[in-house]
Amino acid sequence: MQMKNRIRQKLEKTFSPLSVLDVINESDNHQGHKGSPGTGESHFKIRLKSPAFNNLSRVTAHRLIYKSLDAEFKEGLHALSIEILT
Repeated sequence: MQMKNRIRQKLEKTFSPLSVLDVINESDNHQGHKGSPGTGESHFKIRLKSPAFNNLSRVTAHRLIYKSLDAEFKEGLHALSIEILT
């Protein structure tokens, strides 16, 4: 399964319900950068909105997102840009 789909499924499952979820592959913008595995699935941006983030600091919300995607980071996800919508 593609990394993008795995990210989407994990976020949907962990932070449901989500009123907004965009998973954008930005790997092409980072070709040749140090640490990039060159797989075409290493750099992603996510935009999401969920009641699960209400009353949480941005730092706490980011930590929860990173924790939910731990397996993906171990399997080649190199960078993640996060935008939490309010």
